[in-house]
Amino acid sequence: MRQAKTGWKWAVALFSLIVTFLIWRQGLQESFDRPSVAPKISLMQTEMAVSASSSLPERIQDVFLGSEPQKKLYQTLNKISLEEIEDRERLLLAVLEESENEQKIILKKDFQDKNFEKIRSYILDRQKGKKLNKFPEFNEIKLDPLLYQVSCSRLGFNDQKCIDQKYNSIVAARLLTSQLLPFFASLIGCILLIKYALIFLRKKYNKWPEIIAPPLSIIDMILLVSGGFVIIGEVVFPALIIPITDLLFDNLSSPLKESLRVFIGYCSMTIGPLLIVRYQLSGLVPLEVEGGWLQWKIKPIKEGIFKSISGWLMIMPLVLLVGWLMNEIIGDQGGSNPLLELVLSSDEFIPLFLLLITTVFLAPVFEELVFRGILLPVLVSKVGRISGVLLSALIFALAHLSVGELPPLFVLGIGLGLMRLSSGRLFPCALMHSLWNGVTFISLLLVA
Repeated sequence: MRQAKTGWKWAVALFSLIVTFLIWRQGLQESFDRPSVAPKISLMQTEMAVSASSSLPERIQDVFLGSEPQKKLYQTLNKISLEEIEDRERLLLAVLEESENEQKIILKKDFQDKNFEKIRSYILDRQKGKKLNKFPEFNEIKLDPLLYQVSCSRLGFNDQKCIDQKYNSIVAARLLTSQLLPFFASLIGCILLIKYALIFLRKKYNKWPEIIAPPLSIIDMILLVSGGFVIIGEVVFPALIIPITDLLFDNLSSPLKESLRVFIGYCSMTIGPLLIVRYQLSGLVPLEVEGGWLQWKIKPIKEGIFKSISGWLMIMPLVLLVGWLMNEIIGDQGGSNPLLELVLSSDEFIPLFLLLITTVFLAPVFEELVFRGILLPVLVSKVGRISGVLLSALIFALAHLSVGELPPLFVLGIGLGLMRLSSGRLFPCALMHSLWNGVTFISLLLVA
């Protein structure tokens, strides 16, 4: 009877492993076709630099804004083909264009927005020698502050009329925050890395706690990750639930509909793996140690918070370095997480709140439970600490189905794995993961 049960598990595990390989291979290949958000973020930051230039002293503009941000904005927009460029960016490009012939080419196609069409008519009239005596006040024409400022200035009016100084000051503060936050975090992280490296070399470090692993097999882990996380979580449940949500929310606006789709889809994805975890742990003798088999150990809370912040600071420069090296060596691989695009394009509270809950709370807790709560301890008990951390980090990175994000996520997975082993707790890992996602979320909001 026992052999039959073991044979059944082997068959299901092998099937799950093959299906997971096929799904992940297809997902990684498709990630090449998904657009990267990096160019969009870069364009947004350049636009912010143009606005912020009127609010920052000249002596620090080159450091934080770069030289000639308006020229850089023109060069960035000029790289987008006229077939792909959106109306707002096309009008902005036309306003910044010096050549009248090029302006005519850019403005050959009419704009659907009547406010954009009005600026178009101003530019074309000026080319014909007509003088524009008065530019509309900001409340008379519906343009965003940057487009209004650049259009007004380029059409010959003085900065006092064109520039909204209060808006530009806010943009400058947001841009500086988005740049200084990762800089100072990386600087502190490097100091901490050097400190702990010296402690390690001098052999003055505290011994890590013994890892407590559930007595589960590698087959159980294949069933959890391949069967539960991938097949049931990423394929079966979404295939059943997402069409229903699409039908229910069909009349909602796009940002809200997409956010609800992501939120409900992610919630449904957790059901299969959580049921498998419960089944696997329910068959074990209860562990009479604080935290049980999962070792959450939320208390002491202050120590957990301190560890998670320290871990986040130390992993920040390493992840950024790997991401930068990949971009320099291979270039932008695309395949950004679709959630990033949703955050950048959403400007309503409810959609952003749903995305915040999904990325900052649900994802860290669920993923840490699976990858560092169950998978890592079992792998460490079977293959050792180093191999266990590396394998769990690789599986964690592959599960996100993005070639471009795979190396940084692998490094992040290593950091989370080391946090689990060094602390002997799962709570700091979840908090560190939540902090990473939260800071990324805030950084996107600052430039959106």
